[in-house]
Parts: sequence; structure tokens; C-alpha cells
Amino acid sequence: MAEYTLREAQHIVDAWVQEAGGYWHPLSQLARLIEELGEAARLVNHLYGEKPKKATEGAQELGEECADILYTLICLANSTGIDLQASFEQMMTKLQTRDRGRFNQSPPG
Repeated sequence: MAEYTLREAQHIVDAWVQEAGGYWHPLSQLARLIEELGEAARLVNHLYGEKPKKATEGAQELGEECADILYTLICLANSTGIDLQASFEQMMTKLQTRDRGRFNQSPPG
């Protein structure tokens, strides 16, 4: 399987979406993203939380749910002109400078 940068993933998704008829309105995409996040949250709760899965519910893979979230996020970024590669790099720079050492402190107590 090939490895992709975020920018390459955005191009791959864009080509597929253009063939399939185009992007949904950003508000519809956000609703879809929240729906996908809910599915992942439900699965994580089944796997690691207190809520057992119903016997009638089919098997799910957390990796597939994460991929659904990523795909939907890429669609939202593409349709609104966001370069996720650049945005991610800026966010990492911020974490490595402004927030350096912020999250590796021991909790108070």
C-alpha cells in the first residue's frame, strides 16, 4: 500500500469526489463529520468504556471509523480551499514552540 502526504490524500479524494458528482455543502459535510465522530465514539465506548455492544450490532473496526473521519475531514478541507498539509505543519510548529513542555508535566496532586 502506498503512503501519502496529506496533500496527496487531498488530491486523491478530490479526483474521486469530482468523478462522483462534486462536494456537498460545507454544512452538510460538517454534519457528516459529526455523524462519523459519533460512530467512532460509540465504538470506543464499546471497546474501552462501560457500554457493552448489543448482540444485534455488527462488528466494526476502529481503524475504519478513523478513516471515515479522515475522508470526511479531507472533503471539508477540499471544498473550502484548505491545504491540510500546510495547516498541519503550522499546528505542529505551534506545539513544538509555544506548547513545548506544556503537556509532559506531572499532574498536580
